[in-house]
Amino acid sequence: MENKRKLLVLYATETGNAQDVAERIAREAERRYYAPVLQSTASYEPSALPSEENVIIVASTCGQGDPPAAMKVFWRQLLRKSLGQDWLEGMHYAVFGLGDSGYQKYNLVAKKLDRRLSDLGAKPIVPKGLGDDQHRSGYEAALDPWLANLWTALRERIALPYGLQDPDNNDMSSTQLDCPKFSVKFHNSASASQMESLTIADIDATRAVQEKWVDYQKARVMLESAAGDAPTSMEPEVPGYGPDQPMFAKMTANKRLTAEDHSQNVRHLEFDLGPNGVKYHPGDILTLIPRQNPDDVEAFLQRLSLDGDSYVTVEASQSELTCSWNDPQLLQLGPVKLRTLVEGVLDVSSASPRRYFFEVMSHFAAAEHEKERLQYFATSEGRDDLYQYNQRERRSVLEVLLDFPSVQLPLEWVLQIVPRLKPRSFSIASSQRAHPQQAHLTMAVVEWMTPFKRKRHGLCSTWLAQLDPSVGEVYVPVWITRGALKLPPPSVPLILVGPGTGCAPFRSFVEDRNILSQTEPVAPILFFFGCRNQAKDYLYKDFWQSCTTDHKVMSPDSGGGLHVAFSRDQGQKVYVQHKIRENRKLVWRLLQSGAAIFISGSANKMPAQVTSAFEEIIASEAGISREAAIRWLKQMELKGRFSVEAWS
Repeated sequence: MENKRKLLVLYATETGNAQDVAERIAREAERRYYAPVLQSTASYEPSALPSEENVIIVASTCGQGDPPAAMKVFWRQLLRKSLGQDWLEGMHYAVFGLGDSGYQKYNLVAKKLDRRLSDLGAKPIVPKGLGDDQHRSGYEAALDPWLANLWTALRERIALPYGLQDPDNNDMSSTQLDCPKFSVKFHNSASASQMESLTIADIDATRAVQEKWVDYQKARVMLESAAGDAPTSMEPEVPGYGPDQPMFAKMTANKRLTAEDHSQNVRHLEFDLGPNGVKYHPGDILTLIPRQNPDDVEAFLQRLSLDGDSYVTVEASQSELTCSWNDPQLLQLGPVKLRTLVEGVLDVSSASPRRYFFEVMSHFAAAEHEKERLQYFATSEGRDDLYQYNQRERRSVLEVLLDFPSVQLPLEWVLQIVPRLKPRSFSIASSQRAHPQQAHLTMAVVEWMTPFKRKRHGLCSTWLAQLDPSVGEVYVPVWITRGALKLPPPSVPLILVGPGTGCAPFRSFVEDRNILSQTEPVAPILFFFGCRNQAKDYLYKDFWQSCTTDHKVMSPDSGGGLHVAFSRDQGQKVYVQHKIRENRKLVWRLLQSGAAIFISGSANKMPAQVTSAFEEIIASEAGISREAAIRWLKQMELKGRFSVEAWS
């Protein structure tokens, strides 16, 4: 340690990408004789920052410019007005952001963080780096040159100890393999059976469901341990609310909404949450852990010569004591069946591996030509070729392993470098006022063709689509969290824009207002929906139309309305932004009466084009400049009256 220098590496992650980058920085720092301390912003105390000399922060931007849940407390601490301009005058920092330029507020978290640290007196080591998921090589296209500049700048500040030399990261043949994060202890079946003591006395379900619950609970704990960023729920501790309060929901309905001959299969799912007290609000999110194809799991185990019926205990490696990946929760798992661990924790059949995966594989390749190719993929020079082979084709871990048959990875490394099976989140498409103890989802089954014409299927949507509650009981592990869209009080008029499956949260809004309108006055709702064809993918057509009659919340005589854009039913394409402009007078009248605007759907172009339509209407109807109209919407956003929920 006397030849190293401390380097604090913080990360704020939502899906794991920022943690991947932070771990890469820590690995490369250690190779350069620094002493990296890797930690999540969720567990770091911001008041300790003035005592740090060199800090690197990797931060993701979520949704419409929001910080990850794991960063919210950290960020609030940095925004305290009591902090002076010299609070961080002795600290040097570097910020790298992860974002998607398809969103309007691209990398906003990293930009604001960089500005705030500077305002508090900290000095930048290098200018902030901004990784873009939309780039053909992903965020690594910006990360590679940013890291090169960072190491050069750091070396100018902190001299290399005498007699040592910085490594060449592009010379993979001379790169030593790092120590694995985890160690694995195998048990025989008898001892493992005696040690398994996890029970679910409070779950009234069949024995088979209880066994699945045990498996999923173990997998969930492992998932949270590996991610290191599961946010603490601020809600009351009731089953089902927050990632630390999962529950089993029984699927009661699974039906197709689109026509059988339509190109996309969009489904309506219904779940019984049971009489356990779980409550949610319109705009909330239901998150679930998908199941992988058992055949893929078996193929993965066979490829690596692993016995899926063996029991293992996963422990933190004792060689990496400065890093937060030694999560103590790993020590509390106890024996778990290896097949369960793979199925519930490791994404072997849908996620594409990271570049570090190929670097580690190169150390275990017996065939020289495979070793050389893997080493090349792990360099910045091979980044674009790796993109063509891996990310662009969305090759899975299993497929990559099959392409390099001489590689035999130890289980310790498998647990470290195989991507985690991520939970999937859906906007709840129902109101509990209308459907007590139920939660409905609107889900598009994901399918696409790769550039080399290989058909791909979304892991979670494909799995859910084939579940049939009519032939047997189907239970899915779920939890509920607050969504970005929050339904205002009943007195606030609503302007909703939700093409395609973006209509899901607005079904909950409209259902809730419909029930309330039976007992109290409610403001009108103006809803803009969009799809391709009226006869094929007009989702929830009967429901929307029923809400436009008899003085209901979307009826014209109540001040509301329903306007649908069918983009392919005529020669010229018509989208929701066109319908908004066509109804500019009604839009403006509702805005003048204090309406809130909500937009939900694909992040590709729709949110920006819809926002532009509102800016145009405000400018023309109010007689102000476009710049003033933009500021008008900004003020609405600050007051919670303009919200966007979009996904790519």
